[in-house]
Parts: sequence; C-alpha cells; structure tokens
Amino acid sequence: MHQFFVEPVQIHLNDRRVIILGEDVNHIRNVLRMKPGEELNVSNGKDGREYRCAILALEDDQVLCELRFVKEAQVELPSRIHLFQGLPKGDKMEWIIQKCVELGVYQIIPVAMKRCVVKLDGKKAQAKVARWQGIAQAAAKQSKRGVVPEVTEVVDFTRAMEMAADMDVRLLPYELAEDMGQTRQAIERLVPGQSIAIFIGPEGGFDETEVARAVEGGALPVTLGRRILRTETAGMTVLAWLVYRLEGIN
Repeated sequence: MHQFFVEPVQIHLNDRRVIILGEDVNHIRNVLRMKPGEELNVSNGKDGREYRCAILALEDDQVLCELRFVKEAQVELPSRIHLFQGLPKGDKMEWIIQKCVELGVYQIIPVAMKRCVVKLDGKKAQAKVARWQGIAQAAAKQSKRGVVPEVTEVVDFTRAMEMAADMDVRLLPYELAEDMGQTRQAIERLVPGQSIAIFIGPEGGFDETEVARAVEGGALPVTLGRRILRTETAGMTVLAWLVYRLEGIN
C-alpha cells in the first residue's frame, strides 16, 4: 500500500478527513492513477502512527481523503540512533542517508572533520542539507517509516561532541581498534530505550586528536572486523548490528 507524509495540520481527527497537498497530488493523480475509494497510508512523520485513509476526491491542488482508522505503526526501532557522519566526497552522503534511513536511523548529523576533503559553508551547505532532507523523506516513504529522520545542518567536531554528550551510548568504529570481544560486549549491553550515537569518519578516517577527544567524552572505540570498510559502508554495518540486537530483545 502506498504511503505519504503530511503535516500534522493536514490530519483532521474531528471530522475524519486528511488532506494531501504538494507534489504528492500529481503523483497520486497522474503517476499512480489512483481513484476514489482506493486506500493509502498517511503519516505525519512525527508520532509514528499510521493513518489509513480512502480517497474521497482528487482535485487539482489536493487529494481529499476519509480517515478510516489510526494505529501505531510499530516499525521504528526501540532506541533512537543518531548517526554523526564525517562528510564524504561526491554523492556518497546521499547513498548513506538513503540506506541508513531504511535501516531505522533517527537522526543524521553531517560533521566536518579534520580529514574531510569536502568543505561546505553558507548557501551551498543549506542547499545540500535541503536535498539530503528530501532524500531522507523519500527513503522513509519507500521503507514505510513512521517518522522522517532529520538531517541537521553541518556541524564541526566540537559541536558534534556537545550534541552527543547526553546520549546513553556513544560508539566510534575505528580502524585501529582490535578487541572484537569488547565490541561484542558493547552491542550485547544495549537495551531498548537508550539513545545511541554512532561516529563515522570520512574517507581518510578520524584524526588521532578527534579519537582522543571522543574517548575523553565517553565514546567507545569499536572494531568492525579485520577489514577496512569504506565510510559509506561503516555506518550501515553498525546499524545492521543494532537492528539485530534491539529488535531481537523480547
């Protein structure tokens, strides 16, 4: 069943009506060619609920729907995972956002680290973040997420550490970390409800001073195995581990 995201004000619980606006109108009318009576799912991207609707009318600038029932979507991970991603080259960030949203990440924070080749500032950074947010929304729609993960503005490493300071768990995959036993124990200690920060370095990896600062701030260096993973692979690997752990706890 097709899913669409709307703003909370477009869901009218009192008269059981939902109004779909914007680009989705053309998609419903002319791409999917949906008709009155057909059902679709709507989410406001915030409360994790599924609003099951049936189309009442297809107008030029809106799709009017009847709200049939509301239920908890139950598709979100039981912990909020925040990905602090060192800025990669090219369009790798788009791939990272798309796949990590599919895996259940809650928030993505692009971080300008010392070994980042890409430098973003001003209007260029704003345009990039706007595009990245659109990719996050499309991925959330495709994977039928109950929320749309936020892609924040680009921050420096100091600000990233401040943002992660109050999180319950901070993991830092690091190519020089070797103790797989410690990594396994760290994953096995995780429980639903914890907030989790994952720090991923750019193509050149973390600068040694960044690792030292992260460890001083409570981050745990972990290994992802005996092979060196690309920056676009590392975050997804950790997320896959976390999905297995958190969704496997009864």
